[in-house]
Amino acid sequence: MNRIQLLIIVFIIGFYLPFSAQTDDKVKEDFQSSLVNQQGKEFPKVNSEGRVRVRIEAPQASNVQLDIGGVKYDLKKNDGGIWIGESAPQDEGFHYYQLNIDGASVPDPGSKYYYGAGRWGSGIEIPAQDQEFYEMKDVPHGSITENIYFSEITQDWRRNFVYLPPGYFENCEEYYPVLYLQHGSFEDETGWASQGYANLILDNLIASGKAKKMIVVMDNGYAYKPEAMQNAQDGRPKSAFEEVLIEEVIPNIDKKFRTKASRAYRAIAGLSMGANQTMRIIMNNLNLFSYYGGFSGTSNYPGNEKIDTKTFLNGAFEDSDKVNEKLKVLWLGLGTKEPEVFLKTVGDFKEMAENKGISYTFYESPKTAHEWLTWRRCLYQYAQLLFE
Repeated sequence: MNRIQLLIIVFIIGFYLPFSAQTDDKVKEDFQSSLVNQQGKEFPKVNSEGRVRVRIEAPQASNVQLDIGGVKYDLKKNDGGIWIGESAPQDEGFHYYQLNIDGASVPDPGSKYYYGAGRWGSGIEIPAQDQEFYEMKDVPHGSITENIYFSEITQDWRRNFVYLPPGYFENCEEYYPVLYLQHGSFEDETGWASQGYANLILDNLIASGKAKKMIVVMDNGYAYKPEAMQNAQDGRPKSAFEEVLIEEVIPNIDKKFRTKASRAYRAIAGLSMGANQTMRIIMNNLNLFSYYGGFSGTSNYPGNEKIDTKTFLNGAFEDSDKVNEKLKVLWLGLGTKEPEVFLKTVGDFKEMAENKGISYTFYESPKTAHEWLTWRRCLYQYAQLLFE
């Protein structure tokens, strides 16, 4: 090899090294259509890094963005008027998102729609390593029925969704315990049966023998009396949900379905806002419930100060012996990446319980925040402890 040949080789290597180094930073082109796309839709897609790629035809638009995880990502338009682009890697689990077209936020026409963040919009799944527990499997499946009722308290028609376990319609002599399961703020009664996969979680648990057969009732946590709506000045009117659940929902469910209608066979749980609501409900009605589950929250939100058991929930936790006697399970769970306010809220409640000698069970969902993967995992853990 002469000197000129050596210089050429060195030049070529030097020229290509920067490009070969950049390939490690490029987006991995192993995108697959999302599992929650509308039928026949190719986009949105997700790759192995957890990036979300979207595509939309908008030839007249001047600016299109993908809005996910609180960040907006610019899309690029090709000569055919098709906008395409992707996000940074997202955490495992379910995410709400939307498209922003010239300043207007709209759902992605390729994805299924979910109610969350106070609106119907797009959602996407970033495959989770432990998604097996909420996957569709070849096991006996329960049913979800829409139960419509008129509320004398709110003076309007309301509904809840009711999960009936496998075998409910085949064995008409069997009666079942009931879990009342609540959604979070800016969500509704569709959440647990849709993005929460509550039915699949229960189907799989029951099939594996890890949970008892149970009925699950998912109602709307937003309930207001007409006068409260009229008199509301600023912010949200006073909630009547506790009254609706105790006086209307429970009697309605016990009348229409084959329930074991006693406190020993009645549990309650909720996420975030629902954790707040359900803790208040159970501590005001220990004659009706024996099990409590708080997912990403308790009733000392926002946790600005230490809990004084003499005043907190009207002293409901002051008598620790009574609490331990009445509650067969007091369960708390949250994600390790939750916002600080939720970590502090639950942390302060745990400290109060330990100081008072109140028994509780605590679970941490690894590497998840205030999101549906956290709450799916919480339901999976909590349901296994019910009605033993």
